[in-house]
Amino acid sequence: MSLSMKSATRGSNLPLIPRRKFLTGSAALIGAAQFPMPAWAKGKSLTHAGRGFGTLSGEDIRLSIGNSHFTTGGRSGHAVTVNGTVPGPLVRLREGQNVRLHVTNTLDEDSSIHWHGLLLPFQFDGVPGVSFPGIRPGKTFLYEFPIRQNGTYWWHSHSGLQEQMGHYGPLVIDAAEPDPRYGRDYVVLLSEFSSLHPHSIMRKLKVSEGYFNYQMQTATHGDMPGAMRRMWGGMRMNPRDISDVTGATYTYLVNGHGPADNLEYLFTPGERVRLRIINGSAMTFFNVRIPGVPMTVIQADGQDVHDVEVDELQIGTAETYDVIVTPPAGAHALVAEAMDRSGMGAATLTSEAGARAQFPALREPVTLTMADMGMADMAGMDHTASTPGAVDHAAMGHAMPPAPAAKPMPGMDHSGGGMNHSMRDPSNLPPDVEVGAGVDMIAPMPVDRMDYPGLGLDKVDHRTLRYTDLRARKADHGVKSPTRQMQIHLTGNMERYMWSFDGKKFSAVADDPIRFAYNERVRVKLVNDTMMAHPIHLHGHFFELVNGAGHGEQPRKHTVIVQPGSTATFDLTADEPGDWAFHCHLLYHMHSGMFQVVTVRPLGGDA
Repeated sequence: MSLSMKSATRGSNLPLIPRRKFLTGSAALIGAAQFPMPAWAKGKSLTHAGRGFGTLSGEDIRLSIGNSHFTTGGRSGHAVTVNGTVPGPLVRLREGQNVRLHVTNTLDEDSSIHWHGLLLPFQFDGVPGVSFPGIRPGKTFLYEFPIRQNGTYWWHSHSGLQEQMGHYGPLVIDAAEPDPRYGRDYVVLLSEFSSLHPHSIMRKLKVSEGYFNYQMQTATHGDMPGAMRRMWGGMRMNPRDISDVTGATYTYLVNGHGPADNLEYLFTPGERVRLRIINGSAMTFFNVRIPGVPMTVIQADGQDVHDVEVDELQIGTAETYDVIVTPPAGAHALVAEAMDRSGMGAATLTSEAGARAQFPALREPVTLTMADMGMADMAGMDHTASTPGAVDHAAMGHAMPPAPAAKPMPGMDHSGGGMNHSMRDPSNLPPDVEVGAGVDMIAPMPVDRMDYPGLGLDKVDHRTLRYTDLRARKADHGVKSPTRQMQIHLTGNMERYMWSFDGKKFSAVADDPIRFAYNERVRVKLVNDTMMAHPIHLHGHFFELVNGAGHGEQPRKHTVIVQPGSTATFDLTADEPGDWAFHCHLLYHMHSGMFQVVTVRPLGGDA
């Protein structure tokens, strides 16, 4: 089977691309690719990128990728922009239309655009080496496909680390039938900017995974008894290791604006406003709140859910949530606090132009617990439980199964020497998980934490969103039950900054894909053996979270957060044929190997 680039720009009834032909060119997805020195690095004068974005709509849309210079607050550096702005333009489409997106690459290196969350022929998904070859310098690629859905999504580069430098933007698809529940809507696109080039960030993480963490606990930290400090020290782990890249180098942005820019969202008192919250960051989970103003969640990842009223929600990298608010007159702080509490994005929701809200101070840093190490049964002996961010399972509304009285803990040294820092006990792993240099921890007792609101939000005194709150607004009781199950481990070596699935770093040439038969229904269990939360994204599909919802009422998502030392399960109907990327959406984790290809083929079809 073959597919020319000419045919790849037309229609949707296209033959499938043989995997190995295109995967041989995809090693640049993961490795530190070697490019010729780009023009910006040679001292060439660059135009200054604009903050924020314009709006593009219609049947034919033109986008141009280029180099720019970007400044926010006290930070300034190189940016990769689309149509000259950070973020790039809002692409606003309508359900049922056809769209032709002409994307021109003016960089000195290959580029791409992935349409995050869209259902489309896989040849237009925009992942170099998986679904197309990429866009060469000076070339234009035509993406053409029908719009089969509505909701809030976004787009971004899938080439190298360009996404970190500003190559991303929002995408909104208006429903065929207008929604009468709100009077106006705004995009709230959360991201970050660093004056450091992303390859420099990557190098620093490889040298020291805690390079950007200025909130490490000291040996004499008053909130942690000596025994617990020795336990963490013996594992060479730090309970403040929440985010790899932090406010030490990041300025957190809302629609391209830093906190000092005083971005405003205007409203009329009594008006219901829809906020389309998109986490378009490279590495940051955000806790979003508008103090004093409740938020009603109406969509998750562009899919309708039953209304859930909350005061704060955590949004993982690559997720989207749509909320409706009815703020009273005045100026209200819209706060997007980084999960590790090293900084925040900020904007003002106001009924009076020029008014600036009073913003809250950053809260105390988050501290990991035994549950985040996959040892929930030992949570009762975790003396850090009184610190911010600790897990109180009773408050979470569920009971953990008690540990058997004489059961030894995997990885525990009961001779008094503390805990084996590697915590490697492969006896409970499937045989295809490789336990080598790339794996420095195996969660001994991971449990489902769908009802956990996210690191740092389990002890707050107001309402927070949990996956268990989500129910599909349009139930499909005819959906079939899964016919098979599979388990995938999220693995890593934090000290060496190596990330993987099942202990295997992605290799474009050698790897065998995750295989699904077309239209089969599979239950997939993700087991997080690491102490970091991972937002796992599947291209080209929606899956249903196994979150306690009734049959046919499970919420549909394209990205799921798997909490540290925990599991998350979803049901997938593999009804989109082709080759699709499946990866952690933390950019440097994907770049380091936590990436795989999912291939969907008819039974007996060409693999």
